[in-house]
Amino acid sequence: MVILRIEHPVPDYDAWKRAFDSDPVSREKSGVRRYRVLRPLDNANYVMIDLEFDTARQAETMLGALRALWGRVEGTIMMNPQVRIVEAVETGEY
Repeated sequence: MVILRIEHPVPDYDAWKRAFDSDPVSREKSGVRRYRVLRPLDNANYVMIDLEFDTARQAETMLGALRALWGRVEGTIMMNPQVRIVEAVETGEY
C-alpha cells in the first residue's frame, strides 16, 4: 500500500472540511482506496491526511493534481502543505 501523507495548517477547519468533502480532485476516480483525516489534539486548525493507493504512480499523479489545486487555494483554505509518499511496510493490531 502506498500512502500520500499531507500535512498543513488550516485557517478554519470547518471551511477546509467542506472543501475536502466536495472532492475537487475526484479521489475515488484517481485511485484512492481509503483516506483518513487526522488532527492533533492540541491544534484543531492543523490537518494530516493519508490517501492510500495501490501504486506509487497513482499517488504521484494525485500529488500533481493537488499541487495544481493548492496553487489556487493556498492562503485561503490551507497553507504551506508538507507532502510525502510513503509505503506501508507493516501494520499490526492489538
